[in-house]
Amino acid sequence: MTRTAFVSKKLLAAALACGLLAAAPAYAQFAKPQDAVKYRQSAFVVMAASFGRIGAMVQGKAPFDAKAALQNAEIVAFMSNLPWQAFGPGTDLPDSHAKPAIWKEMDKFKADADKLQQMTPKLVAAAKTGKLDEIKVVFGETAKTCKSCHDAFREEL
Repeated sequence: MTRTAFVSKKLLAAALACGLLAAAPAYAQFAKPQDAVKYRQSAFVVMAASFGRIGAMVQGKAPFDAKAALQNAEIVAFMSNLPWQAFGPGTDLPDSHAKPAIWKEMDKFKADADKLQQMTPKLVAAAKTGKLDEIKVVFGETAKTCKSCHDAFREEL
């Protein structure tokens, strides 16, 4: 074996080891199915709280605050990327609010998640205008994506 090949194999081995070490915290985070459920539920709680604050403004139940609307829209957009990785095999636990349909219709579930992730940047863009009327329109469209997924995949306990 040439010195270059030896060095290349060493570098490849080191890169693989670094990759495995970098992935270890994510794996450890979901070492137990309950950990994944807690993670995704926490992400949904934060997302729902921020979305609800915008909803209160849109519905006239809270005074409109453009800065707060934008901050909450940004939180919703960020959080909309987090929960999906925690719907892995073995995480279909009772009392998790997740209907068994998620694991039977994973492609549809992922498509619904994608729709939400496509809508949230639009919500941020509308909030950046500072115009309540523009936020109302996009908020309503975003709420429809939430409702569609909830109707199909979320169980009320």
